[in-house]
Amino acid sequence: MDLLSIETLTALFAVGLVAGFVDAIAGGGGLLTLPALLWAGLSPAQALATNKLQSSFGSLSAAVKFTRGGEVRPRDMAVMIACTFAGSAAGAIIVQMIDPGFLRNVIPVLLIGIAIWLLVSPKAGEIDAQQRIGERGFALLAGTGIGFYDGFFGPGTGTFFAIAFVSLLGFNLRKATAHTKVLNFTSNIAALLFFLAGGQIAWLAGLLMGVGQMIGAQIGAHMVIRNGAAIVRPMLVVASIAITAKLIWTDAQNVIGAGMAMVAGWLG
Repeated sequence: MDLLSIETLTALFAVGLVAGFVDAIAGGGGLLTLPALLWAGLSPAQALATNKLQSSFGSLSAAVKFTRGGEVRPRDMAVMIACTFAGSAAGAIIVQMIDPGFLRNVIPVLLIGIAIWLLVSPKAGEIDAQQRIGERGFALLAGTGIGFYDGFFGPGTGTFFAIAFVSLLGFNLRKATAHTKVLNFTSNIAALLFFLAGGQIAWLAGLLMGVGQMIGAQIGAHMVIRNGAAIVRPMLVVASIAITAKLIWTDAQNVIGAGMAMVAGWLG
């Protein structure tokens, strides 16, 4: 690909900063970064690979901030981390063999369900609640499953992890968000390793966005530590609805494009 201009690189840095902030609080930053990379002229494969690189910086930055703030202890999450890594690696391998499009029919329904649940349950996630599953069971179910999803498809991974921690382990939203960033970083790195092998990463764009991600993630994580559920809940609702809208709009564009191509073929 051609070298990116200073103006384009500056815009990508700014997008990375905003996405890092959003991701640290509720997930969904990929809705900003992936379209931005495509807009910059990267091919879909390059955009996906570069997106994993830059998002790894943001998730690492947030995880470090939460760890240093005493919100999470990664050592106690060893089994969850291992299962998430394995799941994401498997997803990244399998996505290269089959079409991930079928997931698009399921994900919007799940995300809308999350938004509705948060809206109608005003106390959900404000305090620790009843634990419904053991931590090893959570690691196998949520760690492996959501990790696989991130390696295979991706949008909304942080949102899914946060809700899993709240609904299955009974964590409050602040605690869930802190633990989410550790697993999000794990799944990012696992998938990134397989993109590295493919040689599709645009390094300058990815590293520059990564710096923006780190700065934004530090600010977002600080706000979570200070404000807890008061900021996480509305951001989760917005992220769930935005991701759903993006997926539905993309599908609509694909349908319209296919229809126009068909008509053009009929008209010769």
